[in-house]
Amino acid sequence: LKFADIPNGLAAVSKIPALGWVQMVAYAGYCELSGPTTRAANTSDYSDITPGDYGFKVLTSDDPVELTKKLNAEIANGRLAMMAIMG
Repeated sequence: LKFADIPNGLAAVSKIPALGWVQMVAYAGYCELSGPTTRAANTSDYSDITPGDYGFKVLTSDDPVELTKKLNAEIANGRLAMMAIMG
């Protein structure tokens, strides 16, 4: 199997050999079962932090209508990017 033989988008999923799927599932299982062993994985240190709150806002506006417009544009761009990746 050569890289040039792999199609774009979701069609590539059907070209992955069975042993490749076994390898991916086995590694994911290993990661899940081995559990967190580092201090960085200790979530109690981060219990008071809201996910995605980095201390600054990227999409801001004092006008609620303008903020809604910006947030909707961001969602639309994300959806467009997902469709483009699928081919």
